[in-house]
Amino acid sequence: MRVAILGGTGPFGRALAVRLAEAGDEVTIGSRDPERAAAVADELGVRGKRNEESVGGVDLVVLAVEAGAALDTARALRTLLEAPLLSVASRLRFREKSALPVDDPKSLAEHIATAVGVPVLAGLHSLAAGKLVRGRPDEDALVCGNDAEAKELALELASKTVAGNALDVGRIELARSLEGMTAAIINVNRRYRTHAGLRVTGLP
Repeated sequence: MRVAILGGTGPFGRALAVRLAEAGDEVTIGSRDPERAAAVADELGVRGKRNEESVGGVDLVVLAVEAGAALDTARALRTLLEAPLLSVASRLRFREKSALPVDDPKSLAEHIATAVGVPVLAGLHSLAAGKLVRGRPDEDALVCGNDAEAKELALELASKTVAGNALDVGRIELARSLEGMTAAIINVNRRYRTHAGLRVTGLP
């Protein structure tokens, strides 16, 4: 698979690039800073380009920039996007040292879907960059979206990130739950001083 990772110089983007390159995918990391993209790409053994140059000729684009910049990044690339877009970020707020979902009836992924002209998927929200960079964690990866063909691409990518299952949890509206789940995992990690992940039981 040919994959562009926007925000590929950040912790999650870097970790994802390592796992996908290890699986044999053709990976291009994108950044607003082409020199930084090239330097990180050289370190990881993948390609590095400016965001605008990275999205052409790929099968899937992963939007791995931080949540506050994700929507603006997607809007800026709207006319250049041809491949489906996988959103992995979660918008959160913090109160009394607890992570909480934002006060918005729609997920970040849903807002992105209204801003671009390609299918948008959401997933991988429960995966931590720190674990992903060390290998495929023993957990599941959850993906949602409305376009069946695009979702198959996202699930194929997700299967290369975990030792568990890549699971289709439904339509793009389920991104509200997946993004909110990030807050729950952060709170578990803080309370119990651990590095929690997700496994779905009862599967055949």
